[in-house]
Amino acid sequence: MFELQPRQLPAECQPLLDKFYRAHRSHMRVPAGAHCWVVGHTDIVAGLCLSGIAGGHWLTGLLVAPSQRNQGLATRLVTQALAANEGPVWLFCEPKVTAFYRQLNFSEATVLPEVLASRLQRYNRNKKLVALWHDNENSHVT
Repeated sequence: MFELQPRQLPAECQPLLDKFYRAHRSHMRVPAGAHCWVVGHTDIVAGLCLSGIAGGHWLTGLLVAPSQRNQGLATRLVTQALAANEGPVWLFCEPKVTAFYRQLNFSEATVLPEVLASRLQRYNRNKKLVALWHDNENSHVT
């Protein structure tokens, strides 16, 4: 059996990632202008989005199909997406998953770009999210 490798999803195929999110009853959607990364051979089994903001990127929509979890797909997906992009990466997550991101060298974001700070404030009205960031200086593939 072959190992599934992360790859960037061409823009014209991004509706497939939205379909994957819907199939797993997720409220996640592909943001306009985002670069999407997926894992899968014929069907998507994991995905995430990176949107350009304030000299860096905002990571959203990390989801692995339940049947494919605990196989390292999320780690490989995030690592590949970071390696292919320059600049800091921010994300919001539930407190229970911060340990996963800390293993990938994310740390608590003490300062956020204004567009993310106001968004986090709105999100935290309904549920508690943690803002993390990765400086991503040494991840870029040359």
